[in-house]
Amino acid sequence: MLRGKSLLEPMDLTVEEMEEIFSIADDIMSDPGKYIHCADGRLMATLFYEPSTRTRFSFEAAMHRLGGSVIGFSEPNSSSASKGESISDTVRTVECYSDIIVMRHPKEGAPRVAAESCKIPVINAGDGGHQHPTQTLTDLMTIKKYKNRLDNLTIGVCGDLMFGRTVHSLIKAMSRYKNIRLKLISPKELVIPDYVRKEVLVKNGVEFEEVRRMEEVLPQLDVLYMTRVQRERFFNEDDYIRLKDTYILDTDKMKLAKDDMIIMHPLPRVNEIAKEVDRDPRAHYFHQVKIGMYVRMGLIYSLLGLEV
Repeated sequence: MLRGKSLLEPMDLTVEEMEEIFSIADDIMSDPGKYIHCADGRLMATLFYEPSTRTRFSFEAAMHRLGGSVIGFSEPNSSSASKGESISDTVRTVECYSDIIVMRHPKEGAPRVAAESCKIPVINAGDGGHQHPTQTLTDLMTIKKYKNRLDNLTIGVCGDLMFGRTVHSLIKAMSRYKNIRLKLISPKELVIPDYVRKEVLVKNGVEFEEVRRMEEVLPQLDVLYMTRVQRERFFNEDDYIRLKDTYILDTDKMKLAKDDMIIMHPLPRVNEIAKEVDRDPRAHYFHQVKIGMYVRMGLIYSLLGLEV
């Protein structure tokens, strides 16, 4: 049972628990009307210390579609954080009003501090360049839906691999499945951190290759996971400008890819996927957004121990 648990990183859930969430999300997709009142009287608090569109709206839509309500803030200046209140005091206060907390924070580890400070479930909606577990659940369910499996895959991850929390979470999660081959595509300035390379890939015996050119590996891929170069993670604007357009997926490059390769992106995109690619039947990043809402509905349903 997942009831009462917090979700701070992908490895907090077993493969079986993730499958349980996917099963619930699948059922919600097929019969949403069955779930519209299961969270009546329940309240979710969204504490977003960092800007977000998709993740915050996805969580709020998920809770509303389950029949629950939402309170919260979308940036710290509208909360007592601007007065210097600690995370611990904020969540202990919010716990008095709500049944579950969703937190996004620019500092790695902040959601863990929150979870240790209260007795209700806390969901990490992204902490700095560290983890983004609900995006990972979304990514896994998207891959499963369009590739019919989560093993025996060659996955290309392209862009900002140093600061990309969605990338770190996805690599961690995929390391538990069999015969996964990762092609890590990035400029030398944005390669994956050593701790991911050593503690996840090497330690788990995951086959991986680090490359600079997307075209080298594109024909081999079953999944291409594109990411943007994140302006907000750079201290030097010149470095961002120099690197931001390193990889642009366009229709010419897509001619190199398999007919059944799928393209994913955690969004928002900037220039890394040309708009013309949106018309390609292999592009699934907007389907990913929709799946994300259902995954979060399944997660909330499970952590709150709801019933239909």
